[in-house]
Amino acid sequence: MRPLDALGSIKLKLGVVIIAAVAVTVVVVTLGERAGLPALATGVGAALLALVFVQVLAHGMTFPLREMVAAARTMARGDYSRRVTATSRDEVGELARAFNTMAAELAEVDRMRRDLVANVSHELRTPIGALRATLENLVDGVEPVDARTLEGMLAQVDRLGRLVEQLLDLSKLESGAVPLERGRFRAGSLVERVVRDWRDRAEECGVRLESGVDAALEMEADEERMLQVLENLVANAIRHAPEGSRVVLRAHRLDGRARLEVVDEGPGIPAAEAERVFERFYRVDSARSGSEGGTGLGLAIARWIVELHGGEIRAETAEPHGCRMVVELPA
Repeated sequence: MRPLDALGSIKLKLGVVIIAAVAVTVVVVTLGERAGLPALATGVGAALLALVFVQVLAHGMTFPLREMVAAARTMARGDYSRRVTATSRDEVGELARAFNTMAAELAEVDRMRRDLVANVSHELRTPIGALRATLENLVDGVEPVDARTLEGMLAQVDRLGRLVEQLLDLSKLESGAVPLERGRFRAGSLVERVVRDWRDRAEECGVRLESGVDAALEMEADEERMLQVLENLVANAIRHAPEGSRVVLRAHRLDGRARLEVVDEGPGIPAAEAERVFERFYRVDSARSGSEGGTGLGLAIARWIVELHGGEIRAETAEPHGCRMVVELPA
């Protein structure tokens, strides 16, 4: 701890330094006069001693600023690990603490950027690799050019298209470039559209898609964006629901808010990971490959859309087992 760290104001510290310098000068001059030393020698000695004393005190006051300069230079080179000593209670100390907070946030943003690049590269490489292998087999005559092979290639192209479209959506949402076209509509019509569009897919997976809606519930929101949210939630629920189970969509009013629910009977989400599932490319089952699961962007996009509406989205545990994804919006 530096000598003046306990003082809470830079002005007070400067005042202490000035008083200390004057006091040192007075003491040295007085002692010099009593000792019979020449006035010039006494004055020079007093000035030098006061200067040394001021340097010692001022060094502690400016040390965090020098640390910030050095840390800023390392951050410019991409190293966000360096932190500044922030023991002072004055304005410089507050600046140092703010600098440390900024450095930590920049380090987290840099980590997310690197993870995003790595995940996008992986997600793109998988379908491209599958397409390339199939095309090489077709060119070499290893596989026949039949409908099944072409359907497999089309599925990989569709997957690439979905990934690129979701990345563009997420980029627009994060930058605030997506205006909401709010309007009033019945929640029942929204749920009916989702059920109609996803019933065939659910039946292919051996899952029953059901709904329960408050017929009087109306919402003030962007209907197409809310459709996108529910489709992402339903797609995840169908993907993880066991064969022979059901996925239920509900819409009702609760405490003055519109509450949408998508409930499945799958393995559910551990409580420790209930928040992380909304991160980009995060999957509860880390061993699940991209071909078995989604792109890992659907829930991130859903959260952005819901928060743009001033609402909240969260994952809850459904009884006796399964997952309940809850969306609450101002009714």
